[in-house]
Amino acid sequence: MPLPQINTDYLIDFLVKLLNVPSPTGFAGPAIDFVEKELSQFKQLTLSRTRKGALVVKWDGNDTSNPVALTAHVDTLGAVVKEIKSNGRLRLSRIGGMQWPTVETEGVWVFPSKGEKVRGSLLIETASGHVYGAAGSDTKRDDAHMEVRLDAKTTSEEETRELGINIGDCVAFDPRVEVTNGFVRSRFLDDKACVATLVAAIKSLTEAGLSPARSVYFLISNYEEVGHGAAAGIPSDVVELVTVDMAVVGEGQESDEFHATLCVKDSGGPYHFGLNNKMRALAEKYEIPFKTDVYPFYGSDGEAFWSAGGDVALSLIGPGIDASHNYERTHIDALVATTNWVMAYLMD
Repeated sequence: MPLPQINTDYLIDFLVKLLNVPSPTGFAGPAIDFVEKELSQFKQLTLSRTRKGALVVKWDGNDTSNPVALTAHVDTLGAVVKEIKSNGRLRLSRIGGMQWPTVETEGVWVFPSKGEKVRGSLLIETASGHVYGAAGSDTKRDDAHMEVRLDAKTTSEEETRELGINIGDCVAFDPRVEVTNGFVRSRFLDDKACVATLVAAIKSLTEAGLSPARSVYFLISNYEEVGHGAAAGIPSDVVELVTVDMAVVGEGQESDEFHATLCVKDSGGPYHFGLNNKMRALAEKYEIPFKTDVYPFYGSDGEAFWSAGGDVALSLIGPGIDASHNYERTHIDALVATTNWVMAYLMD
């Protein structure tokens, strides 16, 4: 049986909307809400939340024994307020592997625990070229020298606190989404691109009147960027887990922006040999363009589940994404290939 047709317009539209929902780790609730609302239209699915706030989706298959699972995450890099400086500006503590030079001058939203969100931008302390000259270029981009300039009338710690801002409040960076010539450029394609492929696969299968061959759980996790997203939430009777997360593109890597990739090893070690071979066979059967690769500085939600004692066969697939944890980019070809791979796995 051929794979159902993918509605690529829907895939891209959903992805763009999800990218524009702020969701740094610890503040991913709005993105979880967005995905849950979208999936609630498919009446074949049963939706629930973990106590940690992740979304669990169950879809009964033709065979209800030995269920399988797929996971992707909506939480992203971001920051929290570490200090309110005497001039009213904010010093931050990063969430995940954010690199300060990649977000210098970027717009941000600060989400106070009380009150309305506040707009601002991230700058080096020595930003003014007419004041600091070459010192601005020479200043180290690190936690101690970056600050948020708030778009509010505040020049003191007291005035900033009167806005409702306090230590620990969430700070979200603008994604800067753009779709052009088949490419999607944005921060946080890791891993919202993969969440979009799961949703698009579900839509394509349901509209074609198809059900998965085996009962399947989808875990949309919300703490992946800090290492424990899928440590909980995968039911204990699951026998296989496919993590859907970005493929690393760069010098020395096999992955590119036009293919899906099967990762055979990353910083946590090798994935499951037997399930990897199964995923290869499915890609070949359905003529899905794919690469295989090794990621030296990478960990996944699947490994979090393994580390927590999960007894499953585990594989990792995903679209090639350039400039990971930076200003990322992928191509619709990679998204389509990943969506087809997900559908092939569900139908097998």
